[in-house]
Amino acid sequence: MLQKLFGFDPKVHSIKPEILAGITTFLTMAYILALSPNVLAAAGMDKGALFTTTAVAAAFSTLLMAVYAKLPFALAPGVGLNAFFAYTVCLTMGYSWQFALTAVLIEGIIFIILTITNISEQIVNAIPMSLKYAISAGIGLFIAFIGLQNSQIIVDNPATLVTLGDITHGPALLGMIGILITSVLLILKIRGALLLGIILTTVVGIPLGITHLDAVIGVPPSMEPIFFKFEFDKIFTREMAIIVFTFLFVDIFDTIGTLVGVSNRAGMIDSNGRIPHLKKAFLTDAIGTTAGAVMGSSTITTFVESAAGVAEGGRTGLTSFTTAVCFLVALFLAPFFLAVPGAATAPVLILVGLMMMSQVQKIDFGDYAESIPAFMCIIMMPLSYSISEGIALGLISFVLLHLLSGKFKRITIATWLLAAAFVAKFVTM
Repeated sequence: MLQKLFGFDPKVHSIKPEILAGITTFLTMAYILALSPNVLAAAGMDKGALFTTTAVAAAFSTLLMAVYAKLPFALAPGVGLNAFFAYTVCLTMGYSWQFALTAVLIEGIIFIILTITNISEQIVNAIPMSLKYAISAGIGLFIAFIGLQNSQIIVDNPATLVTLGDITHGPALLGMIGILITSVLLILKIRGALLLGIILTTVVGIPLGITHLDAVIGVPPSMEPIFFKFEFDKIFTREMAIIVFTFLFVDIFDTIGTLVGVSNRAGMIDSNGRIPHLKKAFLTDAIGTTAGAVMGSSTITTFVESAAGVAEGGRTGLTSFTTAVCFLVALFLAPFFLAVPGAATAPVLILVGLMMMSQVQKIDFGDYAESIPAFMCIIMMPLSYSISEGIALGLISFVLLHLLSGKFKRITIATWLLAAAFVAKFVTM
């Protein structure tokens, strides 16, 4: 039965390591239960409903990965995509969260179609490798910047745009303490360091008067305030097309990077560079995003924290099944997760940003035709407060620099088309 459901081979795999691996993966990514409601609530969504939706969407998607793709990967609302949803689409561009959810729904459906028709792989090949690394690094810098803002460590200044906040008291002090605590846990390689860091920082916030905890266990809040809330009358607008493209673009490359990276660490990539059940993993991600939008969630993506479970010996769907069960159990801990202040989750945003920044070391900075577009992509994401603008400027500069320096042979037809699409976006806006 285990072999049929999860691809578990008793001659090769053992049940105990798979279950422990699943619990480990959950512990390393459970911070999303506190983080996602805090981030998306900034867009005006109901925080209680967001907690329930986050847990249910993560459980559903991860369970699908377990029984369909049979891979030890877990899924949940993506951190960077959460930030884009709330801070760029809603707060910066001024669209409603219902508009953003509609874009996520459409993106999920398109992702399904692209996966079934194998177009996803062709889109991936259109992006230069240096920009793929830059996108991950840029998102890391962007979400770290958001974490610094959420904890008021960085505040606005009319003369310099930003400046250091008062780190001697209040949320900024708690944020600094949280960074210290979580960093030490990571350095000591404590399992579940990110989640434990949130818990300890939240506890420290009680005597500081920032954390207000009334209970730990309770009935999950209803998803009704955000369930199936779409603006279908905006589907065929130019603005919707731009947002959908950005969600789709980031979702595809986030998923690609995670699947390749974690599979490589697990030794699951064959001699020809192929990942087993890759198409099924893509389809799981796409279906999860579509179902998540119906529930009221931002884009679902495969979590890089799955590497923690793989490191513990997880190799089959039994690992992801265990993680899914953990998310369902967490539903009844809603009062605790909803009491977590933004200053307690900010350190995780900052440190996850660090982890995503690690991709920058793979960029060849000696080749300016590659490194300058990559740098433009990285630096423009936080400074423009937009992931999509960073990607667009990086790709356009890549094409222009290669064209003007006589290295146009490096530019593929697909890359030309994507760059042209981004130029059209700027012109029409």
